Amino acid sequence: QISKMFGTVVVGVGIAGLARIRDLMNPMPSSPSEHLKLIGFVSRRSFGNINEAKQISLEDALKNKDIHAAFISTENKSHEETIRMFLEAGKHVLVEYPMALSAKAAHELWEMAEQKGKVLHVEHIELLTEEYKQLKKEVAGKDLVKGTLHFTGHVLDENKSGFPAFSGIARLTWLIDLFGDLTVTSATREKQKDKNYSRMTVHFQTANKKPLTWIEERGPGMRREKKINFCFTSGCLENFPEAPRSSVGLFMQDQNLFAKKLLGQVSKEELAAEKWRILRCLDLAEVIQQYCEEPEKIYS
Repeated sequence: QISKMFGTVVVGVGIAGLARIRDLMNPMPSSPSEHLKLIGFVSRRSFGNINEAKQISLEDALKNKDIHAAFISTENKSHEETIRMFLEAGKHVLVEYPMALSAKAAHELWEMAEQKGKVLHVEHIELLTEEYKQLKKEVAGKDLVKGTLHFTGHVLDENKSGFPAFSGIARLTWLIDLFGDLTVTSATREKQKDKNYSRMTVHFQTANKKPLTWIEERGPGMRREKKINFCFTSGCLENFPEAPRSSVGLFMQDQNLFAKKLLGQVSKEELAAEKWRILRCLDLAEVIQQYCEEPEKIYS
C-alpha cells in the first residue's frame, strides 16, 4: 500500500514558524512526521523562498487540494480567525498555544473541527520538556499541602498576545496536568504602565481543597524563568529535578504527535483527556481574566 501523505502549509514565520518549516523539511527518520510534506508557507511579509520552501498566498493555501493541514504560528490574537478559515476550508489544524483568546471561541472551534471530522491539535511543548517530565515523575503519588509556581519573563505586547492568563496558559497547563482539576478562588493583577511591568497572582484550590498559587510576572530585563515551591506531606520541592537533554527537539516531538493523530494512531481516551485539559485551561484563563478585570469592590 502507498503510505499516506499529508500536504502541509505553515502560516506565520516567526521563531515558531521557522522551527516548523525546518522540522517539516527534515523529519525524523521512520517517525510519523515522514507522512507530512511541506507544500509552502504563508506570511504577511514577503520572503520568496526559505531554503526550499516556497511562499504562497493565503487564498492558495485555503484552496489548494494538495494541502491537508495547516500549522498556525501567527501571533495569538489571530489564531482564532486563522483556525476558523482552515477548518472551513476542510483542513486539519495544528496551532501554537493558546488556541484562542476566549473560552467561547475555543469551544466553538473545537466543535467545528469535530463536525468536519478534522484534527484540531494545540501545541503544548511545555509538557514535552525533559524538565517537566522529570517534575511530573517527582510529583506523582505525593499528597500536596500547598504550592506556588512563579514565572518571570520579558514584556509582551498584550494587544497581540492577549491577557496574561491566556498568553501564560503553559503555566496553568502544568498545574492542571500535575495536580488535576482546579478552581479559581481569587485573582488580581498589578500593572505599572510607566515601568511596563505586570504581575498577575492567581489563587486556586485543588479538588482536595489544597491551595495553589500561580504568579505571572513580566517586566523589562526580567529573565525568563520558572520557580517552584510545592510542599507535600513528605516534604517540599523547591528546585527542578535534574533532567537529561532530549535528543529530539520539542517542536519535532509535537509534530510527531500531530502526525500520529492524522494517521489515527492516538487512542480515543488520550484524545478525550487532551480535549478536556485544553478547554478546561482556557475556561479557567477566562475566569481569571474576569476576576482581574472586575472593578475594585468598594466597601463603605
